[in-house]
Amino acid sequence: MGKILVFAEHTNGKLKRSSIELLQAAAKSGNTVSAVVFGSHAADVAAAAGQNGANEVHLFKDASLDAYNPELFTANIASAVEKIQPSIILASASSVGKDLFPRVAARLGAGVASDCTELTISGDSVTATKPMYSGKCFAKVGFENASLKIVLMRANQLPVAAADAGKSASVVEQAVAKPDLKTLIKEIVKGTSEKLDLTEANIIVGGGRGLKEAANFKILNDLADVLGATVGASRAVVDAGWVGHGMQVGQTGKTVAPSLYIAVGISGAIQHLAGMSGSKVIVAINNDPNAPIFQKATYGIVGDALEIVPKLTEEFKKALHH
Repeated sequence: MGKILVFAEHTNGKLKRSSIELLQAAAKSGNTVSAVVFGSHAADVAAAAGQNGANEVHLFKDASLDAYNPELFTANIASAVEKIQPSIILASASSVGKDLFPRVAARLGAGVASDCTELTISGDSVTATKPMYSGKCFAKVGFENASLKIVLMRANQLPVAAADAGKSASVVEQAVAKPDLKTLIKEIVKGTSEKLDLTEANIIVGGGRGLKEAANFKILNDLADVLGATVGASRAVVDAGWVGHGMQVGQTGKTVAPSLYIAVGISGAIQHLAGMSGSKVIVAINNDPNAPIFQKATYGIVGDALEIVPKLTEEFKKALHH
């Protein structure tokens, strides 16, 4: 069997769910699984990576890798590939993954399939499915003449089983490549939200133009607090300046696939649907019975969101706090 390199992303040493999905999928294939972890917190990820299917964990422990720098990351992934000699690389189609791996592919002459929603690995061959034209059709992609195949998977598309506490991986510390850089990261300005990023969230409450004004997003925040959810938004609302771009769900925003997506006052333009149609359960609240969102919704409520959402919040409070 061959080797699969999984680029394991983490937040301050906590393995991301999207990376856990990839490790478990790689482990099921019967190949040797090598997780590659970057940053000063890399060692904290080793145990979790082993419990989720990694046979070996390669640590690139250096503070210079804490913030994404395209040149630095590319050089170190290339160095990891040289040491591990994988036939397949799996990574998340996150903002980092989508920027990093085309660079890696160009440097190493690899094939790359991005934004995939299904994955089949057999030996060292791999096929993936990816949506095209805002999810109107799906392409099944394989690799014809690439000895190194890179697949970038959307988050929340693959099943996750409980970690196996009895498993562990061998840990290898690697030297960090430090090429001459043309660019330096001076500062990263983060939003103030304490909540999970939309792409990692299990429950999302999304708001659209039907909320009438920015101040009404408060009712979504109240509902999200009760549910432990993250708040998202449609493009119209972001363009209007009601909320920041980091909250945008859709083709030009973030692709999400939570267990529960509550769409409030969102009509459901094709671009928005493309970003959230992977959600397991979709609840739509809209005063227009003909809104396209209802065609995708598991449950629909026709009515005024400003009346319905506070009532929902109250009912959830009762149900969850007994």
